[in-house]
Order: sequence, then structure tokens, then C-alpha cells
Amino acid sequence: MTEKKIEQKGVRPPADTTAFALRGKQSVRATFKLSERAIESLSLVALHLGIKQKSLFDHLIENSADLGNIAQNIEIKKFNKIERIQKTFVLSRRTLEILSLISKNYNTPRDALVEYSIRRLEDVIRAEKKRHETRKQLFAEISEYWEKGKNIFKKSKDILGPDDPFCINIEKSVIACSKAKAELAFFIEKSKVIEDY
Repeated sequence: MTEKKIEQKGVRPPADTTAFALRGKQSVRATFKLSERAIESLSLVALHLGIKQKSLFDHLIENSADLGNIAQNIEIKKFNKIERIQKTFVLSRRTLEILSLISKNYNTPRDALVEYSIRRLEDVIRAEKKRHETRKQLFAEISEYWEKGKNIFKKSKDILGPDDPFCINIEKSVIACSKAKAELAFFIEKSKVIEDY
């Protein structure tokens, strides 16, 4: 069924399903020479926020206006002094095309555009470090609450007996809290990578 016939029936085809748009989403590999800090920032944010590096790359580079502003503010002499490592990344074809286009238009190395684009993640990392510290404090409070709950359960068992309906309900609450506490502890542990940045 053609696009015209679909529209005549009142059904529109999904947006961005042209062959051109779909090819733009295709994954490609590209190698860049970046600072160790930039590589670490990209990995850290992807890991901490649970985002694929490809998606993060696409997000950082997809806005050609932002990339143009970055290109205008790059100091090539300073950039060339940065010690860099060669690393291959997966990104979308469209992202690579935008990167190449801006690089050509502003006569700026692709590596520099990527390096300075990734630097914008440092604000995200600093904000997440603060949130991580707050989460740790809240987790300490939850742990205290959990200990109190355990003590109340033990006390109620001693007074009323383990088969008392009241005790059974408290036990269910303590078990649910234990599960939630374990999940929160795992999250805090997983987020520790951000502490040393």
C-alpha cells in the first residue's frame, strides 16, 4: 500500500521511516583521539545513568547549532597539547555525518569537536556527585529506620508470639523493607564509581 493510499484511509505512516532517515540511525564505528578524561567521562555517565554510549554520543553531537558554537570556541593550540588516546566508538551514521560536516565547515578537527562536546558532561557528573552524596545520607537514615523496624518486630514477637496476626504483618513489612534496602544498597554501591571522578 503506497503512502498516498494510507493517508487517504486516514492512517499516517510513522514519522522518520524514510529510507534516508533509517540509514541515519544505522550504527557505524569511528575512531577518535581523545583525552583519558573525556573517555572516562563518557563511560562514567553512560554507566551511571544506564545509557548506551552510542545514545550519549548521538545526544551530544546531534545538535549542529551547539556543535557549531563549540567549533567556534576551540583553541587548536591548547587542544594539540592535550595527551590523547586512540579509541573506537559506535555512533549513528547521522551523528558521524553531522560531525564531519561541522568539522569541514569550521575547519576544525573531528577529534576536537568530540573532545569539547564530551566536556559538557562534566556538569552532569558534578551534579550527580552531589546527588550521590545526598542519596548516601538518605540511605543512612533508611538503614536506621530499618533497624528500628527489626527491633519492633523482635519486641512484638517476644510479647505477642510469632503466630500473632499483628506480628505476622510486621514481619511482612520488615521483609519488604529488607528487600528495598538491599536494592538501594546495590544502587549506592554501583554509583560509587562517580566518587573518585
